[in-house]
Amino acid sequence: MQRLFSTFANGWAGRGLLALRVSVVPYLLQHCVVQLHTDAGVLQIAFAIAGGVASLLLLAGLWTPIAAAAIALLSAWYLISQSAPSWDVFLAGAIGVALAFLGPGAYSIDAKAYGRRRISVTKR
Repeated sequence: MQRLFSTFANGWAGRGLLALRVSVVPYLLQHCVVQLHTDAGVLQIAFAIAGGVASLLLLAGLWTPIAAAAIALLSAWYLISQSAPSWDVFLAGAIGVALAFLGPGAYSIDAKAYGRRRISVTKR
């Protein structure tokens, strides 16, 4: 993870990334629940479950680039497969692409697990 991002954005930029992650997750979870309650095929149910898992990972900030890329791909699949695509799915996919490129930010599990550490050496 450290090789993907040179820094994990802190301050206002980190809060902005947190806001992006938190704002898109309720829509994604609601969309997955709606997909599970429709008369869908096995493939749509599998994609809905995968989207739900990816959105929960995105909320926690765990494996953010992978989860965001999965959300972007699932949104693209949904846009292509539906006869009447909607802007909200497009925007969720765009946010997924942005988060895959920008990273999780400092307020995530990824930053705590893979971020830079400061080592202080004290005199004895």
